[in-house]
Amino acid sequence: MDVFDELLRDVRGKGAVFGRSVLWPPWSLRFTDGAYLTLCVPLRGAGWIVPESGEARHVALGETAIVRGPAPFCFTDDPPNGAAPERRTGVREVNWGEDAPDAADRDLELSCSTALLAAAYDVREQVPQRILRALPPVLVVPDEQDCSPMRDYLEAQIEGGRPGHQIVLDRLLDWLLVCTLRDWFDRPEAEPPGWYGALGDEVAGPALRAIHEDPAHPWTTAELASRAGVSRTTLAKRFTELVGNGPVAYLTEWRMTLAADLLTRPELTVAAVARRVGYADAFGFSAAFKRLRGESPSTYRQEAATAHVPDHAVPAG
Repeated sequence: MDVFDELLRDVRGKGAVFGRSVLWPPWSLRFTDGAYLTLCVPLRGAGWIVPESGEARHVALGETAIVRGPAPFCFTDDPPNGAAPERRTGVREVNWGEDAPDAADRDLELSCSTALLAAAYDVREQVPQRILRALPPVLVVPDEQDCSPMRDYLEAQIEGGRPGHQIVLDRLLDWLLVCTLRDWFDRPEAEPPGWYGALGDEVAGPALRAIHEDPAHPWTTAELASRAGVSRTTLAKRFTELVGNGPVAYLTEWRMTLAADLLTRPELTVAAVARRVGYADAFGFSAAFKRLRGESPSTYRQEAATAHVPDHAVPAG
């Protein structure tokens, strides 16, 4: 299994699109919904994303932005000048979760300077968090493949109101999110995590993929080294240089990441989670989990069950 695919496999939008905002200057949108990721796609015009902390970024037509939350941020028409943008000024907003706009509204939209499509993702799972932690507060990726037909199709889906249009939009935006992240990590200004670069390495790559293909297997350094056709010493040295720790330590860390997400499933006992990540008994698993996570599996499960889940229905306003 491709490691990047695995980390993003469960990042899915379910009613994720909370609005298409139709804007005439002067305008400013403030997003306070606490999403872990927000995808911003200008369908017309451009604007500035101003995070609560970090550098403001300009986003133009033909670019896609991802904002890492959960801190609030603004999308505004004015370049930042040191003052916080107004919460909202001169904004006309159409939320396509409501009824589609009538013909008069659609005619007005043609005269607007900016139309923004935004989607929020509440990514609380530990597996995709391994990617999120490597992202800057705001990233902007230019469209180098000319995705204008896709943007046109998004607008058509928004306005068409056909049965199933919500799920179609969710999946299109899921695709755009993954493509944007992948393109970002390939850019020179990105700082991808060590494992991302190790995937293409002829020594560390085979061992890394083996771990992700079967994390419950009792891998040893010798067995992983045989996958790459090198000695244990060579593998351990190269793997540590690229990833930051040795292959067995990485295996344990990855198992605990998987376990953290499995523990949020109430139908699985701690013993069942232990078996799924390669431990014969719950005691050994619990000891490893507490050593790496700082709390027992039972405590982690209780805290996850009582965690507050924010409402991402609409942007504040």
